[in-house]
Amino acid sequence: MKPQTNTDERGPKPLFWILEEGVVGCRLCPRLVHWRELVARRKVKRFQREEYWGLPVPAFGSVDASLVVIGLAPAAHGGNRTGRIFTGDRSGDWLYEALYRFGFANQPVSAHRDDGLRLHDCLVTAAARCAPPNNKLLPEELDTCRQYLRRELEILTKKRVVVVLGQVAFRAYLKAWKEIGGALPRGKLEFRHGGEWELPGGLTLISSYHPSQQNTQTGKLTRAMFHRIFRRARQLLSGG
Repeated sequence: MKPQTNTDERGPKPLFWILEEGVVGCRLCPRLVHWRELVARRKVKRFQREEYWGLPVPAFGSVDASLVVIGLAPAAHGGNRTGRIFTGDRSGDWLYEALYRFGFANQPVSAHRDDGLRLHDCLVTAAARCAPPNNKLLPEELDTCRQYLRRELEILTKKRVVVVLGQVAFRAYLKAWKEIGGALPRGKLEFRHGGEWELPGGLTLISSYHPSQQNTQTGKLTRAMFHRIFRRARQLLSGG
């Protein structure tokens, strides 16, 4: 099926669709295939009447985006249910509210695939495309899935700012970037909230804590902290 992109402009869209259709059809990681399909069959009580997606979740947004946001993986009853990345769970509530606040989305809520949400100059993707058991991915699963992130980074030729949410996404991005020949600044890049690095070629990398409930409910990540990440992204893209 055709992934959800939201641009009618000419450019790499057909190639991107081919890639994302490959994402949706992927069955390379047996443990993840079993889990995502099991969750889709069993469901949870509050979603018993819904039909779960139960497949890998493709990227969402504009294929000519200047801002790329990279998360960890779909939530079992979020993206694995709705079929859209960061949709139907609390992490998505935080992310899309922030994107809306700083002009990257037309609405602050992402509830389901047909809710009218459109992203402006932004694409949201992830280090892994299947919901993992206990939210824990195996190293070999991340290695296998990185081919999709790597290809997206190649296709998104207009990207200028990359925001990574969490340490796993941070590491996945650095590996994918190096694998496609991207250069890194000298010295070791260490994950931290609010980290910012200028990469050769005019690209800025920004790191943030992931808006997981574990982080937001404990106060490790506050709304103000999260908003500063996307305020900075907007400043960079606006020349500020």
